[in-house]
Amino acid sequence: MSEELPPSEAGKEEALDEVRATDADAWATAAAEDLAAEKARRRTQYGPPPGSAAEELRKLVDTVADKLSGLQSPLLGQVAGPAAQQVVKQVVQQAKAAVEPVIERNPDVFDHLAAAGNELLAAYRSAVQAQEQRWTARDTELKDRRDRGEDPGPGERIDLD
Repeated sequence: MSEELPPSEAGKEEALDEVRATDADAWATAAAEDLAAEKARRRTQYGPPPGSAAEELRKLVDTVADKLSGLQSPLLGQVAGPAAQQVVKQVVQQAKAAVEPVIERNPDVFDHLAAAGNELLAAYRSAVQAQEQRWTARDTELKDRRDRGEDPGPGERIDLD
């Protein structure tokens, strides 16, 4: 006995495979179109998505450098003002020159640090929420006891009537 299909069945199998391939392509195409439409909707609603952590750090350094360079120093007076501004600009340029190679060499490190920061933030939120639930449960229990007159507190209840 041969395990090959008869010729009439082979034609049906090939046609069925073509339909499946076409269906898979249609599904992939529709999914890609839906994803593109969703990305466009979010871009219009929330603005452009943030870049990688390295790009965001670069933007932060640039913004801080611009702000520091534009500061006027009223404490140093008119005479020292331009000289102080020049010193600030030099320091800012040196800081940018030191940070830029680190960002270029290790962009993935910043993504990992950002992910670790997100994990730490999630853990902190979880701990705070759990503690808040314990506090509110305890406060609710104490309030219920006071309402029933079972307050074991140090004070004595005085009726002023």
